[in-house]
Amino acid sequence: MSTAFLRESDLEEKPVQVKRVSPLPPGAKNLMTLGGRERLRQELTRLVETERPKLAAGKDEAKPQLDALDDQIRYLQQSLQSAEVVEPPPPGEERARVRFGALVSLRDKKGVIARYRLVGVDETDMDQGRISYISPLARVLTNAKVGQKVELKTRTGPNQLEVTAIDYPSD
Repeated sequence: MSTAFLRESDLEEKPVQVKRVSPLPPGAKNLMTLGGRERLRQELTRLVETERPKLAAGKDEAKPQLDALDDQIRYLQQSLQSAEVVEPPPPGEERARVRFGALVSLRDKKGVIARYRLVGVDETDMDQGRISYISPLARVLTNAKVGQKVELKTRTGPNQLEVTAIDYPSD
């Protein structure tokens, strides 16, 4: 089609909006710890009350950053709206197994201890040791007990890990 038949406004480039896609597989629940929900709420409040006004007051050059921030705000709002908070299991037998929200200590074959907490996908933070409950490591840990060995398949081969402790933080 010739551009002679189009309005000038039709020729203007529209900004490409990248929608953040949920890392959850189709049909999976958006599980979250109580502390994770609170951290996301605080982040949303910070973005809406502090960051967005700064960018909105800026010049036209800030529009792409403002659009990206608005996408992030919408993502956090949707995540919080669909979140299903999972309470820690009650004291007793249920706490003897690794479940969602558990803080698990593991020892590898070299004797190195690592600690991971099984959390929702939007709470994941490897620097803090928070791993998604749908991650390969979390999947092999689910239902394990203290003293049990689990095998994690990695690119370099199988890695055997022993569960040395299970705790359920209150947050």
